[in-house]
Amino acid sequence: MLSKAQITLISSLQNKKFRKQHGLFIVEGIKSVLEFLSSSYQVDSIFYTEDVQTKVGKISGKIKSYPLSENEFQKISALKSPQGILALVHIPEQKELNVADFRSQHTLLLDDVQDPGNLGTIIRTAEWFGFQNIICSIGTVDAYNPKVVQATMGSLSRIHVHYVDLKAFILAAKIPVFGALLNGESIYQTDWPQESFIILGNEGNGISEEIIQLVDKPVAIPRIGQAESLNVAVATTIFCSEIARTKKL
Repeated sequence: MLSKAQITLISSLQNKKFRKQHGLFIVEGIKSVLEFLSSSYQVDSIFYTEDVQTKVGKISGKIKSYPLSENEFQKISALKSPQGILALVHIPEQKELNVADFRSQHTLLLDDVQDPGNLGTIIRTAEWFGFQNIICSIGTVDAYNPKVVQATMGSLSRIHVHYVDLKAFILAAKIPVFGALLNGESIYQTDWPQESFIILGNEGNGISEEIIQLVDKPVAIPRIGQAESLNVAVATTIFCSEIARTKKL
């Protein structure tokens, strides 16, 4: 039986303020829930319908589980076509970053990316191409926003997403900084070093002026047609693909 308190809690987690307050976020869908169950994340509780229980098998006895009717599940799902399973997962503590952990690898840096779908796609893309970390500015959309989590299709359970003062982090790291800009060198002629930061900017404004000042090498995706700009998630995919093609991540 689903209580009013549970409905209120789950509904409140759509809001960043309450995710932070309760230290929990929502994961929906069979594939995504199973990915988090097998990850290093701590799953607090699972809500599921009878139909889903037969698909996913026996749910771990160590996790609080709540079988629901279809009508009850509709009250907590935010999806248009619910898959009948929802988990509440603990948000891990943000640890202080060690610059040494980013040596000898390529890392994506996001400067105030706002759209949840874009961030979710970027996280999923990063995993596909073997990236391990994504560094986000404080103004970037919350990775635990339900729409972001949904768009990652489980990749969030394996990609490390960090939120930092981007300027301070870049200055402290002393790692070559490449920026996705319209007036840069062609990405197809760029010589990628052993390690780098690749900065991608806000959907409407691009990389902020403050961060542009820290870019060592502007890099552009050559435009052949008449489109004014590329979606940031699409641009990220091209950058990841080109780096993976030329360098071992």
